[in-house]
Amino acid sequence: MEVWDLLLQGFATAGTPVNLLWAFVGCALGTAVGVLPGIGPATAVAMLLPITTQVEATASMIFFAGIYYGAMYGGSTTSILLNTPGETATMVTAMEGNKMAKSGRAGAALATSAIGSFVAGTIATVLVTLFAPVVAEFAVKLGPPEYFMLMLLAFTTVSAVLGQSTVRGLTALFIGLAIGLVGMDQITGQVRYTGGVPELLDGVEIVLVAVGLFAVAEAMHAVLFEGKVVETENRMSRVTMTLSDWKRSIPAWLRGTLIGAPFGCIPAGGTEIPTFLSYATEKKLAKGENLAEFGTKGAIEGVAGPEAANNATVTAAMIPLLTLGIPTSNTTAILLGAFQNYGIQPGPQLFSSSAALVWALIASLYIGNVMLLVLNLPLVGLWVKLLKVPKPQLYAGILIFATVGAYGMRQSAFDLFLLYGIGLLGLLMRRFNFPTAPVLVGMILGPLAEAQLRNAISIGEGSAMIFLQRPMSVTILVVVVVILLLPRLLKWHSERLR
Repeated sequence: MEVWDLLLQGFATAGTPVNLLWAFVGCALGTAVGVLPGIGPATAVAMLLPITTQVEATASMIFFAGIYYGAMYGGSTTSILLNTPGETATMVTAMEGNKMAKSGRAGAALATSAIGSFVAGTIATVLVTLFAPVVAEFAVKLGPPEYFMLMLLAFTTVSAVLGQSTVRGLTALFIGLAIGLVGMDQITGQVRYTGGVPELLDGVEIVLVAVGLFAVAEAMHAVLFEGKVVETENRMSRVTMTLSDWKRSIPAWLRGTLIGAPFGCIPAGGTEIPTFLSYATEKKLAKGENLAEFGTKGAIEGVAGPEAANNATVTAAMIPLLTLGIPTSNTTAILLGAFQNYGIQPGPQLFSSSAALVWALIASLYIGNVMLLVLNLPLVGLWVKLLKVPKPQLYAGILIFATVGAYGMRQSAFDLFLLYGIGLLGLLMRRFNFPTAPVLVGMILGPLAEAQLRNAISIGEGSAMIFLQRPMSVTILVVVVVILLLPRLLKWHSERLR
């Protein structure tokens, strides 16, 4: 019962007028951002990080959480109506949703997407409520060797799973690790890699890297390499579902949630795998006329399942973020940076040291889900109008917002040069298909991993064998090796069979 008492206290905090307002603004902004093609939740959170530095920590986290799952909801609108996914998570939705829209069933596609997101998000939030404290209690018993191995697992999974190439993922990770080394050694106080620049003594600001890699790089890429948005020709039907649509959607929502939630709970990064798995499952189970709709008129199960899997994954991703301090995607990596801006370190101690904040945040997930359902169903017409915003004005606004926000943190011109330098790095990474999430993960977790490695070696009296003497660290090490080798072994095996 203690969990439910804490959750009720969380509702009391999250339900104050100020926090409800922040949740609503976050959800509305997130949905608007998700609707605009090419601007995902990571860009939105990164862009808005600087302006919340003066806001109370709990309100700020509720605001960012609203943007986080609001953008995931909104991404389905542009995928269904324009066939232009704003996020990789909505690529699968576009496959069937856009065909439904072209068949005059855009309303049903948008409805099953919004309701499926609500169902999956609510179920996954219940899982966060029940299992996050359990994971935190278990994590308290882990020592430095286990923590270092967990961070190594996060480095490996985020680098190997995100992006098209493991080598590119690991390269991006090492760039992040290198940035994380700049400044003072947190154990000895020795200054390193600053190049004699006094502004770098405290290290590179996480906010600058996040805004540069996402907001600035995204705007530069859109201006230099992308064409303008083409307005949709699809007919907008009413946002309603028939009885047949309900019968076909409900099982798909539940299956999508069952597939997505476990992927969010483990530090394996990304929503691509669960959404594609859900789509494949729905296609495999479809029969007769329903199967014939896949790839032709558009099958409603092909929208319902992946959307539920997507939202279950992103909500359940709060478990490793809050209990282990391990981000599993671009956006959770930036959220981790937002926590650290307030001097809060997510991890097993968070549930005791900042219990009020954590439970208010979890309660706000329930509130946000209801708000998003209200925002998505009646206001679809308004979100569709946002698609008509000309790209030059849109991206000029993003660059101005990013510049003012970055300068406002320390009123330092050096920060602006650094911001645009990082933006150019992000642009190059984007052009050559290097994933950006490993850079943030490496930068944020790198110094923590270094401290845990040195503590572990101290416990082992200078011997690295300490990692092989503890069952949990050995188990995680085996998982890391499997993640790195298994794809290559499978590829080699399939080539031999040809």
